[in-house]
Amino acid sequence: MSSPAVAPAQEAVPQPHVAEAAPPPPVPVAYNPPPPTVSAPSASLYVGELDPTVTEAMLFEIFNMIGPVASIRVCRDAVTRRSLGYAYVNYLNAADGERALEQLNYSLIKGRACRIMWSQRDPALRKTGQGNIFIKNLDEQIDNKALHDTFAAFGTVLSCKVATDEHGRSKGYGFVHYETAEAAETAIKAVNGMLLNDKKVYVGHHISRKERQSKMEEMKAQFTNIYVKNVDSEVTQEEFLQLFEPFGKITSAVLQTDDEGKSRGFGFVNFETHEEAQKAVEALHDSDFHGKKLFVARAQKKAEREEELRRSYEQAKMEKMSKYQGVNLYIKNLEDDIDDERLRQEFEPFGTITSVKVMRDEKGTSKGFGFVCFSSPDEATKAVAEMNNKMIGSKPLYVSLAQRREVRRQQLESQIAQRNQIRMQQAAASGIPGGYMNSPMYYPPGPGAYPPPPGGRGMMSYGQPGMMPPRPPLPSQRPGPWPTAGRAPPPTDPNAPAVNGGAAPRPAAPQGAPANRPPAGAQAPAQRGAAPNRAQQPPRGQAPPAGQAPAPAAAPAGEVPTITAAALANASPMEQKQMLGEVIYMRIVASQPELAGKITGMLLEMDNSELLHLLENSEAMNGKVNEALAVLHEFNTTGKEGTESK
Repeated sequence: MSSPAVAPAQEAVPQPHVAEAAPPPPVPVAYNPPPPTVSAPSASLYVGELDPTVTEAMLFEIFNMIGPVASIRVCRDAVTRRSLGYAYVNYLNAADGERALEQLNYSLIKGRACRIMWSQRDPALRKTGQGNIFIKNLDEQIDNKALHDTFAAFGTVLSCKVATDEHGRSKGYGFVHYETAEAAETAIKAVNGMLLNDKKVYVGHHISRKERQSKMEEMKAQFTNIYVKNVDSEVTQEEFLQLFEPFGKITSAVLQTDDEGKSRGFGFVNFETHEEAQKAVEALHDSDFHGKKLFVARAQKKAEREEELRRSYEQAKMEKMSKYQGVNLYIKNLEDDIDDERLRQEFEPFGTITSVKVMRDEKGTSKGFGFVCFSSPDEATKAVAEMNNKMIGSKPLYVSLAQRREVRRQQLESQIAQRNQIRMQQAAASGIPGGYMNSPMYYPPGPGAYPPPPGGRGMMSYGQPGMMPPRPPLPSQRPGPWPTAGRAPPPTDPNAPAVNGGAAPRPAAPQGAPANRPPAGAQAPAQRGAAPNRAQQPPRGQAPPAGQAPAPAAAPAGEVPTITAAALANASPMEQKQMLGEVIYMRIVASQPELAGKITGMLLEMDNSELLHLLENSEAMNGKVNEALAVLHEFNTTGKEGTESK
């Protein structure tokens, strides 16, 4: 008897690619994946060069014009939640991704030309540098699109970028990444040394920073060019050359002069070998020549000198900070008439003071804060304990150890992250999805598409501009729940009128029936996002069967959707918050487009019955929105004042 045939292992469906050193792009969840035997092409796009204020909602408006978008994520800093300047857009099919790449690449989003490419999950293509070329001496007028159009003739371009400064001006060089190494070789041979906008450009293979740094270290160790300064202005070119001739063969020597031919006091000498240059540096550095002490050292590029100066400055700054660590005090809430002498008198009883300074503006007016430096940490600690919150004049002093701005910012960001973590844990405990604050936006693809899997990751279908910073509680939540005075509780009578003019509330479940399930004989609600089954709907003008709630009518284009108590009761607690959030967001976004996501998140902390009341009462909704705006304004103002005062 022959053994049964063993089927070969099926390949896993490739997932959307992820950019290196960045959070992974969101995977579309709005449809079921194809069977393992089908190879589904990637439909994940990387969108870079974004303005920090660009949100998922803005990108959705742009990319949804091409085709149905499955999900969008703007990548943000894990602590501060600031945008990192790039995002991932997932389409439901690769054809829409192709069109978006062709039509939207280098288009302007909030004044910046975006850069779109297929998301590359495998980092080997980037790390090897295969097909990546470097172009320098570019004209300032050449932007990303012009560079792409120039080099697209030689092969398929995966990515193209012109380096710019913080003001968006070109730095004169750029990069083009081809799909194949052959296309890169063809482009180098064809364009290197050619004129682009009347400027001769250099085109060559891209060399990684690590390789460039290793080559620079080799060049430093084997230098032949030396720099000479503090040269007397009366020294001629011949005398300058004769000074260095005894140390070896000189290939070039120049003494820099101004427009009038007068010496500028410095020059360069290039020897044939490194040994000769090293000998000249050792012999002539700090030597006297025409009454001046010469400075002779290896010649450096401007960027290298600036980097060394920056490092030395930072080192001196850190040494100074470590020297005064624990002895320098920061004092704020000072009266306007307190000067340096008065401040010294107040703190002298606690020890020896080395310096006192009250900070003032350009007009000499006190800024209300200052610094006092003691000779030992013990004296400073004693002063903090005794003087903090002490009344000087009409204000209590704030006294603490002085900190660098970077340290204060890190502490504030750490505190914000801890508060976010606590809020997310509280939200998870109360039934809100754990991924609510960090999940990408989900967009229902329309009729006929697969619904999102139940119990899956909470992907909200309303925009979340600015939802990542900590959300302050509303005033009515601080001591207790939202006030419910003057409002009747939601009706429980089956014959009571429906909420928002929709269906009647769901009848009470029979005794012994589990909660959150429809009663016997009632039709199970269809999953949101699936196409409605018209065969199960009664004809227009005819009442629905007993025990069955009528299906809510689809809202016409431009109208705000509604939700009924019956539809809400048939959903799980997780789905209830999501359904309410979608409708509340659509009610708020018209009047508060920037803060709608944040206000929606604040309102979702209320009970579902109170949220339904807000949806049916516009006046109550407006009152809660205004209350939330006031709290946000108070929170932002307090946060700014605390940051500036520190």
